[in-house]
Amino acid sequence: MKLKKLPQEYEKAIPVLNKLEQAGYEAYFVGGSVRDILLNQEIHDVDIATSAFPEEIKKLFPKTIDIGIEHGTVLVLVDEEQYEITTFRTESTYQDYRRPDHVEFVRSLEEDLKRRDFTINAFALKEDGQIIDLFDGLADLENHILRAVGDPQERFHEDALRMMRGIRFVSQLGFKLEQETAEAIEMNHSLLGKISVERINVEFIKMLLGKERSAGLKTFVETKCYIYCPGLRDYGEALLRFSDLSNKPLKSEAQAWALLIDQLALQESQIRVFLKEWKCSNQMIKEVQLIVHGLNLRKKQQLSALDLYQLGKEASLKVEELMVYFGEVPQLREVSEKYDQLCIKSMRELAIDGKLLLAESSKPPGKWMSDALQFAEQAVIEGKVANKANELFFFLKQNNVL
Repeated sequence: MKLKKLPQEYEKAIPVLNKLEQAGYEAYFVGGSVRDILLNQEIHDVDIATSAFPEEIKKLFPKTIDIGIEHGTVLVLVDEEQYEITTFRTESTYQDYRRPDHVEFVRSLEEDLKRRDFTINAFALKEDGQIIDLFDGLADLENHILRAVGDPQERFHEDALRMMRGIRFVSQLGFKLEQETAEAIEMNHSLLGKISVERINVEFIKMLLGKERSAGLKTFVETKCYIYCPGLRDYGEALLRFSDLSNKPLKSEAQAWALLIDQLALQESQIRVFLKEWKCSNQMIKEVQLIVHGLNLRKKQQLSALDLYQLGKEASLKVEELMVYFGEVPQLREVSEKYDQLCIKSMRELAIDGKLLLAESSKPPGKWMSDALQFAEQAVIEGKVANKANELFFFLKQNNVL
């Protein structure tokens, strides 16, 4: 197969391939971006594989960075662009199911492509648009089949994370695992216990954000991979219920975590421990906690002015977007307008503060001050009193708060 036109990102990189070839080496575009071109999807990275060894690459290009030279990868800087160029290589045994014990550089493209994970990721592309397909990946691409290159048992023992990548591709691309590949994942699912949570987290979230999340989740459960993911061992049925929700793609990682937590029926007090097991950042945990709290409120009734104020506009809209998974049409415009109409958006906008409270009262400083400000804050938000200092002081005295 030959492409009539390469995307602009590849066109800009052709001089890099030409320079390698003029020096007597082979060079090709490789990786997931080649697959994405064939699927008419946006590409993100331009990866190049070559028969040139790392030191030979560095002699050809004046500006390089050793980003993974022990594995044959050199970052080449050309004008405003940068390209990862990797030497053809073969890999030895994998004692830890993650990294090869030894990498050997070779001059053969076929030997290099043999170590790729799936046939649809094992293409090489020449600068003239010619596709090199040694493992019938084009047929699998056309039939929406996800098949391991060669023996799936070997591929998953080399890097057990490939099992999660396969499930992620089921969700992202809408492809189906080829039977032998699926059986190998189920047979070797326990190897995920050898993989760092951080690496699993990346693939898991990409799966949850995929356009075919339902199929991804079902495959995740059917292959038993969920058992070796943090906090999910006892939640197979809950994950299948999750897969029965609307297949509308989720928009953000925080929403994905929030909807998962809802489907697992975790308590709000359990969220932090659960997400810490997944090695999520404190910022992500805080955002998810806020969305879950808002979702619990919203599932009972429309968010009140006070709810919107406490959640903030961004979290309120994210909560409302999730209502599509509970059979409701999200009222995004209404929520946005209701938030915009709030008298104040934060405590800083309140017409009184601690200093003014002390000046108005004969009481000594104490906890009563924060209680009074919170009481005034809520009253303003709920429209019980105008946000004016004199009216707020009168309101507080009426209610025996000041």
